[in-house]
Amino acid sequence: MPYGTTEADARTTRSTVEALLQGLEAGKSVAELFAEQVDWDIPGAKEVPWIGRRSTRAEVAGFFDSLHDHVIVHEFRVTQILVDGRDAVLLGRLHDTVKATGRPLTTAFAIHLTVEKGHITRYHLYEDSYAVARAVIP
Repeated sequence: MPYGTTEADARTTRSTVEALLQGLEAGKSVAELFAEQVDWDIPGAKEVPWIGRRSTRAEVAGFFDSLHDHVIVHEFRVTQILVDGRDAVLLGRLHDTVKATGRPLTTAFAIHLTVEKGHITRYHLYEDSYAVARAVIP
């Protein structure tokens, strides 16, 4: 466990991650799980509407609210959750159809989250950005 973290930090991180995944699966708003200020990044082509940095809870809510405007989600499967203190890494696969192009998008992903005081303060999603761009850009 990283210096300065406790078992309680790890339990809080795991329960916050589980709440995030349960909320997403149920189609509920998950914005309240994020801190007011957040380090959010999904790197990739600027032409992809959901790609980029966000820094506030309101911007995160906007991401989740608008994602279904752009894609039809067929599968978002987390296969592993690794927790170390305040940090968690989620590994998985996603399969979507991009509405604007009708193209499929399938990629493995990793999400690095940091949880502080019960709120997500970091959300970095890593995926095959080339595959995303090919599916989105006409």
